Amino acid sequence: MEYLDLIQWPAMLVTVYAAYLVASQGKRRREAGFWVFLVSNVLWIAWGLHDHAYALVALQVALAAMNIRGVCKNESAQAASQEA
Repeated sequence: MEYLDLIQWPAMLVTVYAAYLVASQGKRRREAGFWVFLVSNVLWIAWGLHDHAYALVALQVALAAMNIRGVCKNESAQAASQEA
């Protein structure tokens, strides 16, 4: 199970890449950033469970919920602006 100890490094890289995408001026990159953040949440949760870092797991669940909420709100706002 030692390979699970290594998950923290790809998780960190994916998180940094997601932050880069979300900070982009391009709409598609920002949208992709939210999905990449969800991938990083899954990686952190896997590592946190393995390492018994339950506060980290709870944090990642909360952050994933906020990302999902943000994606839903963004899509509904876009739909409303297209109707106007």
